[in-house]
Amino acid sequence: MQQSSSALQARVFRNPESLQRDAWRAHESLRSQGEVLDVLRPGVRESWQRSLRHHPDPDAARSALVLEGAELDAYRQSHPLASIMPVIQRLLVEPGRDTGLLVAVGDQLGRLLWVDGDPELLRRAENMMFMPGADWSEHAVGTSAPGTALATGRSVQIAGAEHFSPQVHPWSCTAVPVQDPESGSVLGVVDITGKEEAVAVHTLALVQAAVAAATAQLRVERLQTSGARQARRGSETRTPRSTLYQDSLQVLGTDTADLCVDGNRVQLSQRHSELMTLLALHPRGLSAEELADLAYPEAASVGSVRAEMLRLRKLLSRSVSARIVPGSRPYRLPAEIVLDAGQVRACLSRGAHRLALNIYKGPVLPHSQAPGIVELRRGLSADLREAVLAEAGLETVLQYLKLEEAADDAEAWRLALRLLPPRSPRRAGIVAGLQRIERDLA
Repeated sequence: MQQSSSALQARVFRNPESLQRDAWRAHESLRSQGEVLDVLRPGVRESWQRSLRHHPDPDAARSALVLEGAELDAYRQSHPLASIMPVIQRLLVEPGRDTGLLVAVGDQLGRLLWVDGDPELLRRAENMMFMPGADWSEHAVGTSAPGTALATGRSVQIAGAEHFSPQVHPWSCTAVPVQDPESGSVLGVVDITGKEEAVAVHTLALVQAAVAAATAQLRVERLQTSGARQARRGSETRTPRSTLYQDSLQVLGTDTADLCVDGNRVQLSQRHSELMTLLALHPRGLSAEELADLAYPEAASVGSVRAEMLRLRKLLSRSVSARIVPGSRPYRLPAEIVLDAGQVRACLSRGAHRLALNIYKGPVLPHSQAPGIVELRRGLSADLREAVLAEAGLETVLQYLKLEEAADDAEAWRLALRLLPPRSPRRAGIVAGLQRIERDLA
């Protein structure tokens, strides 16, 4: 049975001196090429293993500024997390401004968008690039609360030398992911950084409560926005796009995709799901001939594609937003759409296997025979399997085995058996799974 985060953290941080000694020992082992990581907490150990794939030398794991100036300002204003900042300011920033703590909010890629708090601490934090616009993903800096929370999709506390990068050892941090209240996808992360107080048990509870309040506020604002939009329906008045929403197309584990634009949701037919997915995969656009080749398993006339695109454009202009209606010559989407399959691939590329599995609800449009979709479906499934079997830890492998497509994957089941401790009660279930596979193959 999984323990609550608060109970787990209370146990983990009961002896901080021992925790730091073990972390320093792990760092020394890296310098001596020993890689003795078993002394680390399981979640931290798995994060270090991911970090080592990005940075064999921890000293090379450093943040970089990837957004600044007008580009950063525009991105912040358009991001869904902008609407929760008043709640974060009220619950975390203002009460903690004189307590030696910093509050940071980052996007789903680990890029910090807002950092506020103790003025002196802000200046010191800039020395390690803990500032708006900096990349704090595991791919950039290794183990840290913001990056590791995004990699796992779970609340995380990282103390002192548990950080992968020696540059961050004087600091401790607590981070909680922020999920979209409708789709469940990760929008970003809220983090508290400072000294020992930043990893107290009550700090974790405080950040979790603030994130819960912010998510509830986001849900209320979306309902209000949706109600106001319905009241205006029929009017010619156009209103600016709300920043409450992340336009998305959900195609994993379903043949009829969900398209969400500006808070409006529409379920597409299988054919329209295929067309929208292909357009999302090719932001520069596709000619009618190219779209026909990717969307139809047999040869189809350009006229068939154009007729189907005409129906799709009419549907979108009526049911969601004219802002997302595809253009023609070439066919292309006028605005970016977050494709859940693309999110999975992005997570895999930066070693966030657990988060990739959390997003992955099943194969892309499972029964589609469109050549472009078949290629995407097979490629994504293969990439996910390869990443889990080659690089992931025990819990990630066990999570992978819950997928329908892994039910008969004997290699994955054998890997889980090798990773499980000899006395683990979970071995019986894995052995039973292997026996079932062997019976089916007999």
